[in-house]
Amino acid sequence: MIDLLNQLAICIEKGKINSQSKIPADMAGKDGVEELIDKLLRLNIPSKTIIEDGLLKGMTVVGEKFRDGKLFIPNVLFSAKAMNHAMDILKKQFPSDQLQIKGKVILATVKGDLHNIGKNLVKMILEGNGWEVIDLGVDVDSEKIIQKLKETDVKAIGLSALLTTTMLNMKGIIEDLRNNGIKVPVAIGGAPVSKKFAEEINADFYSPDPSGFLDYLNNNLN
Repeated sequence: MIDLLNQLAICIEKGKINSQSKIPADMAGKDGVEELIDKLLRLNIPSKTIIEDGLLKGMTVVGEKFRDGKLFIPNVLFSAKAMNHAMDILKKQFPSDQLQIKGKVILATVKGDLHNIGKNLVKMILEGNGWEVIDLGVDVDSEKIIQKLKETDVKAIGLSALLTTTMLNMKGIIEDLRNNGIKVPVAIGGAPVSKKFAEEINADFYSPDPSGFLDYLNNNLN
């Protein structure tokens, strides 16, 4: 079982969907996400174990390598595609193998920014760990976030930006939230963002990688 989970993690990291996939070239003909998940389910391995010890293990490596400049956007997209495919397979198992929902989290790329790769990575990791994600998409202003907060109970907000110009809009969003009496914790992330910047704009949390935000949620808001 452990060997299969390790193989699954590698397939997520490399973006290997099934044995017919041509990506990556050095894994041609080998089992991919489809075959490995099928084998694990036949062994009666719970979906939660497959997600945590296989899929998320692979996505954590992807996040760390992307953060450190060892993995590039095309590779991340292949990994994301493999992860989405894996989750589509496992979602069919959830009714009988229920993944407990820990709470709801809003994710958004801030006003003026159309990049969503980092946000989508965070979304996959949070959903795989039992958090329900309300994805507001890209180019999001404070008004849209405030409106969504009026409609549903949320435990945290995650803001993303990839540009030094658009990350400044995070400050305005946080100010608008607080001026409206909204005390929901706000976490920020993205390539140009830093811990120092988070402190300057009064964000509640900053992480350079998706797994850091997950740890914050699990340790503080679960």
